[in-house]
Amino acid sequence: MKKYLVTGIGGFVAYHFLERLNEFGEKAEVLGLDLKISQEAKEYSFENIKLNFIELNLLEYRALEIAMVSFSPDFIVHLASFSSVGKSWEMPLESFLNNTNIFLNIAEIVRHNKINCRILSVGSSEEYGNVKESSLPLKEDTLLHPANPYAVARVSQEMLSKCYVDAYKLDIILTRSFNHIGTRQRTDFAIPSFAKQISEGVKQGLREIKLITGDITVIRDFIDVRDVVNAYFALLKDGKSGELYNVCSGKGHSLKDVVDLLAKIFGVQVITETDPKRVRPLDNRIIIGSFDKIKAHTGWEPKFKLEESLKAVVKNV
Repeated sequence: MKKYLVTGIGGFVAYHFLERLNEFGEKAEVLGLDLKISQEAKEYSFENIKLNFIELNLLEYRALEIAMVSFSPDFIVHLASFSSVGKSWEMPLESFLNNTNIFLNIAEIVRHNKINCRILSVGSSEEYGNVKESSLPLKEDTLLHPANPYAVARVSQEMLSKCYVDAYKLDIILTRSFNHIGTRQRTDFAIPSFAKQISEGVKQGLREIKLITGDITVIRDFIDVRDVVNAYFALLKDGKSGELYNVCSGKGHSLKDVVDLLAKIFGVQVITETDPKRVRPLDNRIIIGSFDKIKAHTGWEPKFKLEESLKAVVKNV
């Protein structure tokens, strides 16, 4: 029975990871860690997974060490993060400390205690920063220009990962994961926020709905969370230690495209109004990735189209 330690167990990616793991049909044991675990998460039930939780602050080294050593995982899936780009501008210190130090704690505990496991270190497409269209699609060897505190922290985590692979031979796989979409995502992210606002307008019987947004001209590579977790399993199985992989769809859509598709799915007219408070001080204009490397190494490629992903979000809003 394989053992998975999953940080950020209360997040929406973790739920989909567990759901996919259960679908494999093989018995597995999972220890989920998070600062606070909701009652909903505590009631997760999966036929093929023995699931336990520990609430702890991943910045507290000793508490984390006790949990990791006693569980002795085969795989560590490090999903916990201070993940909001917008909030990283408001709370840069917290963003940086969380996204670097919690990873450093995990790596040090594995090293000191000689835990024989494979670590999945999840990074972000935000690390690429602002790029010229001539640089698209973004490949793993593209020069990085991180343009916000969150992205800088993710680059630091990535560099720490490489240090521990090279110096201590830890088995770490690295990703730059692009913009996830899917069910259970918090509404402080753009797409679930849009879906919630439109849904509330529909419930009020409105045929024309005003949507409050940030800058919707930016272009992003949106990828379904179900594709994301499939990529993570593929990397845990076949990824090469020390290697970095884009997890992306290979296609770009503006947030305006997303609004138009949501309006179509809901069957309403949507007008948008930009809230200056939701516009970031500095934002990447266009991000589109290449998944050639992960496909070559593992055979993975994305399956879900954007409209399919949005329909799943709308169905569960």
